[in-house]
Amino acid sequence: MAANTTHYHISSFFLVGIPGLQDFHCWIGIAVCLLFLLSLLGNSVIIVTVKLEPSLHQPMYFFLCMLAMNDVALAYSTAPKMLGIFWFDDHRIDFNVCLALLYFIHTFCVIESSLLVSMAFDRFIAICIPLRYTTILTTSLVIKMGLVGVIRASLLVLPCPVLINRLPYYTKYVINHAYCEHMAVVKFASANTFVNRAYGISAALSVIVLDLGLIAASYVKILQAVFRLSSQNARSKALGTCAAHICTILVFYTPALFSFLTHRIGKKVPPSVHIIFASVYLLVPPTVNPLVYGVKTKQIRDRVVNLFFPNKKISEN
Repeated sequence: MAANTTHYHISSFFLVGIPGLQDFHCWIGIAVCLLFLLSLLGNSVIIVTVKLEPSLHQPMYFFLCMLAMNDVALAYSTAPKMLGIFWFDDHRIDFNVCLALLYFIHTFCVIESSLLVSMAFDRFIAICIPLRYTTILTTSLVIKMGLVGVIRASLLVLPCPVLINRLPYYTKYVINHAYCEHMAVVKFASANTFVNRAYGISAALSVIVLDLGLIAASYVKILQAVFRLSSQNARSKALGTCAAHICTILVFYTPALFSFLTHRIGKKVPPSVHIIFASVYLLVPPTVNPLVYGVKTKQIRDRVVNLFFPNKKISEN
């Protein structure tokens, strides 16, 4: 009888949200909604400001505009479903929709990492070889760097949903997560998932090691150039131009590394802690990035003030 049992491939998943904290889902939803709205507002302001202000039509701000657009897309791919779970008990998600969201979420994360590398390269050129800045970082090169980042992310993440789609899912459909995260979906397949797990960890490690390595190499060169400057004021000014980018790197990679490590080697970490950090990794950077650049970058700060308060005199200091 057991041999003749018919198995049906499931058509949807059930996203639990944050296990153990279901009683607080309503309050968590408020935090998610606030982060979502702030990310949309902040990044929209950055995009509009760069577009309307001709003096900001420079490589550094073009990269910042790309980062803002990617952050908006990342927020849209995660927050709405989370709010559906936390506020409306909308836990069900179609199998194919889950795979699509999984693909877009991870693709936008890889694009974010690529843009941080591009911005590190921009700072390296600006500080180490400033006289060739405009000839090296042309608008054409900036666009090409952005496209390379998009293509790399799209191709790197594509095997993840393709490999998941070939797995059988018969009985396990409850996912202890707030969104369709790759490993959270893979582990519930009714088959051997070694290939999926191996590819997932290989792709994640390749992005982290390569991108952080390139960023670190850029900043080693930047620091060498800065400390060769004779003036303390010049050193401070040079490092000040990197402050916003360094903050963005820390905000993005710190929760990303914690989430990556706890999901694979942190067996004693409660699931709720892992899911909270995984959500922070997706929702906090898009919210914090425009605030960091608005506070740390005088050109952005002054143009935003001028955009909303045209009659206000901007301080020259």
